[in-house]
Amino acid sequence: MGEEESSQISSENLRKNDLTTGSIWKKIMFFALPIFLGQVFQQLYNTFDSLIVGKYLGDQALAAVSSSGSLIFMMIGFFSGVAMGAGVMIAKEYGARNYEGMRLAIHTDVAFGLVAGILLTILGVCFTPTILRWMHTPENVLPQSVEYFRYYFCGAVFTVMYNIFVGILQAVGDSRHPLYYLILSSFINVGLDLILVGGFHFGVGAAALATTISQGISALLCMIQLLKSRGEYRLRIREIGFHKDSLKKIVRFGLPSGVQNSVIAMANLVVQTNINSFGEFAMAGCGSYAKVEGFAFLPITCFAQALSTFVGQNLGAKQFERVKKGVRFGILCSVSMAEVIGIVFWIFAPFFIGLFSDSENVIGFGVRQARVEALFYCMLALAHCIAGIMRGAGKATVPMFTMLGFWCLLRVTYITIMLRFIPQIEVVFSAYPLTWGSSCIVFLLYFFKADWMHHFERLEKVEKNI
Repeated sequence: MGEEESSQISSENLRKNDLTTGSIWKKIMFFALPIFLGQVFQQLYNTFDSLIVGKYLGDQALAAVSSSGSLIFMMIGFFSGVAMGAGVMIAKEYGARNYEGMRLAIHTDVAFGLVAGILLTILGVCFTPTILRWMHTPENVLPQSVEYFRYYFCGAVFTVMYNIFVGILQAVGDSRHPLYYLILSSFINVGLDLILVGGFHFGVGAAALATTISQGISALLCMIQLLKSRGEYRLRIREIGFHKDSLKKIVRFGLPSGVQNSVIAMANLVVQTNINSFGEFAMAGCGSYAKVEGFAFLPITCFAQALSTFVGQNLGAKQFERVKKGVRFGILCSVSMAEVIGIVFWIFAPFFIGLFSDSENVIGFGVRQARVEALFYCMLALAHCIAGIMRGAGKATVPMFTMLGFWCLLRVTYITIMLRFIPQIEVVFSAYPLTWGSSCIVFLLYFFKADWMHHFERLEKVEKNI
């Protein structure tokens, strides 16, 4: 292939993935839709893990698998947050057409992910039993929980690298290829679950192994896409390494999100510990609720990610009015969709939770949690969208401190104090809408009153006057 033809293909890729031109709502929707569909499939295969385990291995195994979310997020959340920050930086370089800076950032990001993934694998395999005991995991559930987590963390490097690769692709406006790969890996995961757990009854470790294999396939396919790309964001194996300036920027953009994820995850571990104290039925019921709740998060997370990339690219291109219009559209869509899903979940909670277990006790705990939280998903959507916008604008410390204050400190303090006076599990459930709403107030005050957009506009005027 000649240089001219290669250049034409590269230009076509740029136009296709560029969020700085064209219809705002179409660009956001067509970028967010593959993310949404990808997360649907990811949530489906996570849910199938619990469905198959619950139906074939019983409530104790379901409790072991269903309570996994908090610990997994605590272990992986930091690196996922750093990857998110790196994606914002890459999006800005892409929007500003600084391809040399983007290339260095991409290869530094990949190097960081490899080191982080190996470290996380070692930590997860070695310290899982200790952490589960800190969480007051019931003794009758503990052996299966340890088995599940150890198998899962054997593939932690795949999870980290998948997040890294997807962050790079989404930063340059490509949300379609991660969707294709996730759909394929979802079918592989479900097929392996049915064979290993449903057919051979190998236990919860087999469910974790199925997830590890499917995540490894997703990561490999994303890497191949970056390796064969003819765009400016092509990955080259020989260039993978730490570049000092790029690493500093990745840490500056990503560290607040990473710290935020880790501390929130630790707070959620405290919450999970309190749930565990109510017994295995509470663990299974609330874990089943969390699987269904994951579907309500889909419009929230896909629009938050889309807004981060959209804001990052357009601020890099100095398209300030376009940023404002896109932000309004994204928030409205996310909040509306999340609330509709919340209403549906509130109404049909017994049916959804009943898919995981036939036990009335398990269903009862899940329904009780849904009836407390589901109608407040609109507040969760608003908080995540504004946090995504701030990250896209390079102001990741704003959501970090807000969420640490309300989703961590206030949540844990409220549960710890109130359970002493009202020892009911509804106290734990009520902490979520309380802290979502409180953080929304602060986010809205900052969003409407602060000078975050005018800062970039003033910088442009200064540059023009020089």
